[in-house]
Amino acid sequence: MTLPLLSAALATFVFAAPVAALADNSVTVSGVTLVNKGRVAIGRIPANQRDKFGETFGSGSGMSIDTKSWVRNADGSYKGSLWLLPDRGYNAVGTTDYRPRLNTVDIQLTPVAPGAMPPAGKEQSGVDAKLADAMLLTDNKGADTTGLDPANGTRAPADGMPLLPQAPNGKISLDDEAIVRLPDGTMFISDEYGPYIYRFSADGHMMSATQPPEALLPMRQGKVNFASNNPGPGETAPDPKDPSSGRQNNQGLEGMSITPDGKFLIAVLQSAARQDGGDSGSTRQNTRAMVYDAADLAHLKLVHEYVVPLPVFKDDKGKTIVAAQSEIVALSPTSFLMLARDSGNGYGQKGEKSLYRDIDVVDVSAATDIHGTAFDADKPVAPKGVVDPSVKPATLTRFIDINDSADLARFGLHNGAPNDRNNLSEKWEAMSLASVQDPKLPDDYFLFVANDNDFLTQDGFQVGAAYKGDGGADVDTMFQVFQVTIPGLSVK
Repeated sequence: MTLPLLSAALATFVFAAPVAALADNSVTVSGVTLVNKGRVAIGRIPANQRDKFGETFGSGSGMSIDTKSWVRNADGSYKGSLWLLPDRGYNAVGTTDYRPRLNTVDIQLTPVAPGAMPPAGKEQSGVDAKLADAMLLTDNKGADTTGLDPANGTRAPADGMPLLPQAPNGKISLDDEAIVRLPDGTMFISDEYGPYIYRFSADGHMMSATQPPEALLPMRQGKVNFASNNPGPGETAPDPKDPSSGRQNNQGLEGMSITPDGKFLIAVLQSAARQDGGDSGSTRQNTRAMVYDAADLAHLKLVHEYVVPLPVFKDDKGKTIVAAQSEIVALSPTSFLMLARDSGNGYGQKGEKSLYRDIDVVDVSAATDIHGTAFDADKPVAPKGVVDPSVKPATLTRFIDINDSADLARFGLHNGAPNDRNNLSEKWEAMSLASVQDPKLPDDYFLFVANDNDFLTQDGFQVGAAYKGDGGADVDTMFQVFQVTIPGLSVK
């Protein structure tokens, strides 16, 4: 997902307006050609994996590779570790008192050459991933946090913390979605409920919380209300079920990443705020990206804000659908990779075939900066999904088609029927980059992409009780690794 200070990485490169792609696997912007060399490895962690707390392991809502541990071996294989962030726990029927946590996964990567066929019988063995550790995330007082819906509850500002989402059991509610691990071991984690950016210590203790602009805070009946309409046992559903303005239910800060020089943190709302067309699945296209100055890690400073158009596609009935974004990787203060996808399709879902799963390039260098304007308060920037004429949105360029059938087939995978374990699952929500570390390929990187399996297993255990996942599937945690070329980049 996030990109902590690569030793040879991406700092000051700025994308200009996109031009036509040169080939199916490359795109040229401002004279620079980015190349997708395709998948080079696949790996799995079984759906019924338990963590050290005896609970079902949750997979990748967010991911950050530990680049300090990343080593290229003499035989061309690699080893290292990454942090994998689960969200609020198994919640097919309401939320539970699942304790938010961060998992450490040890990785052995044995990639094939781009375009090559994996050895027979080892198509999905290129990533050997082992759960190594898990750490609970606590609030600023050291108490457990929870995945429970805040259900109309808040904790008053105190001890330098702003108004926080609080569940009926008195715990701070977190629905974690993205992680940035910093060189000092501390980390930023973004969530859906706030939508907030939290800073945690290296041992998982909450240190600070950053509120978004007023326009993104969920409002009901004139007050901030963090409920997501997923009440837990005995909880009351919010009234009304949807906010009147601010982030839509379960559409918070899904994507977050730090620029390679460590100076700026970029966070993106999953889809448009309610007042910007986010009250409808067909008009929620215009989301927002916020750029924070991270010079003072304890006090992030919002310095820029942009409208980002999400991809739009047609379903089988010709209906316009917006592909909400699930993750970003920052390339510079003005450009980032963005993973956007459809929903309801894939293994573990009723729908078989995904219609849109892409990793695109977003460029905000020529977009209108709306930070500090009326759009940060009560003026919609895209009422009913139509961008205000005074605002120029960011540009979007398609880069990697995750659903590429031929590329999937090399690894025994597919998109669509049969809806079995080799059909890609629904939610691909985590990305992170690691250098190929080959002097002959100085601009090449491995792009790791992981799914959020929604804790779907038929052998599950959480919050003191066994469960069988809804729908009867066992959805593994999966890693896909692409090799990409992003040339002309330098670190300040």
